[in-house]
Amino acid sequence: MQSIKLNLQRSFFSETEKVILESGTLSASAFLFKSGVCGLRIKNSKGEMVILPYQGQQIWSASFCDKELVMKSTFSEPVATTDYLSTYGGFMLHCGATAMGVPGEKDKHPLHGELPNMQYEEAYVEIGEDDNGRYIKVGGKANYSVGFTTNYTANPQIKLYETETVADVSMTIQNLRCKPMEYMYMCHVNFRPVDGSGLVYSAPADSQHIKVHKNIPSNMPVSKANALKEYMEKIEENPGIQNVIDPTCQVYDPEIVFTIKYNEDKNGYAHCMQIMPGGDAFYVGFKPSQLPYGIRWIARTGDEDALGMVLPATAEHKGYTYSKENGDIRIIDAGESVELNVKVGYLSNEQAVIMNNAINDLI
Repeated sequence: MQSIKLNLQRSFFSETEKVILESGTLSASAFLFKSGVCGLRIKNSKGEMVILPYQGQQIWSASFCDKELVMKSTFSEPVATTDYLSTYGGFMLHCGATAMGVPGEKDKHPLHGELPNMQYEEAYVEIGEDDNGRYIKVGGKANYSVGFTTNYTANPQIKLYETETVADVSMTIQNLRCKPMEYMYMCHVNFRPVDGSGLVYSAPADSQHIKVHKNIPSNMPVSKANALKEYMEKIEENPGIQNVIDPTCQVYDPEIVFTIKYNEDKNGYAHCMQIMPGGDAFYVGFKPSQLPYGIRWIARTGDEDALGMVLPATAEHKGYTYSKENGDIRIIDAGESVELNVKVGYLSNEQAVIMNNAINDLI
């Protein structure tokens, strides 16, 4: 079939949701959240995703085969802001690109950079067909420019095939300046943890491959701080104890962050799953050649319940200065671009068994 591309206009979005593009089981509908943020709901035969086409090109929520994927948060809908924590509840956020992570004492960049809630000038939705089948795709373009310093375009893309439950997510960054550009990137994917689930991933569960970041907030009550510290020490001794999600013996309040070194398959992909008690799974795949750090972030505070089982990244989560000192800042030459690829979504029982076997072969 010939692809059909619709360039989005803000006038398409209103409080009444309307289908704006449709072909067979593929469709896109536009609506406004009560907050005024534009939402684009894309559907296939297995489920749907809600994307914020003008605000970071975030995937705000996702549901496949009647399973909600997104974390629990205090936000029932996105807020029109560029401040990271003032609208933090989405399923997938692009982070970077001039800096990423938690700012250190010497850093001036915002938490996770400018990409998460970047305002996009252009956005589109497309229905088409390629060698892998019929698809629906959402993308956009934004420019970020600081005089004498930075000038780049961000071109993200989310592609979902007609009968698939895993979406292909990419971010292309093009350096428009005449000098090389430093960049950092993280794909922040926030699943809902399911008690009794197992984490299966293409990395050995040992201290050579898993590092625990033992950061304890200074304002925590002593009893809570001691419980968090004790659990972190247990993970250091036996990293595999965090592979089963069990709130009776685990402490993730306010959070624990890990760095994991992944093995890749013959196609260059590393894999991570949360296999739920029913046998189905949440899934992330990424290329360590592009994104060499697999950051794991888990937060179970009561108000927030989030499993960032792997956040594929170019560096650890400690901000620009730390990454610069550790040689983890990457470069895009003048006029050149880089594309970063991640797969996110849901696997059926049968697909999870196949992926589990593939992961076991890698470790």
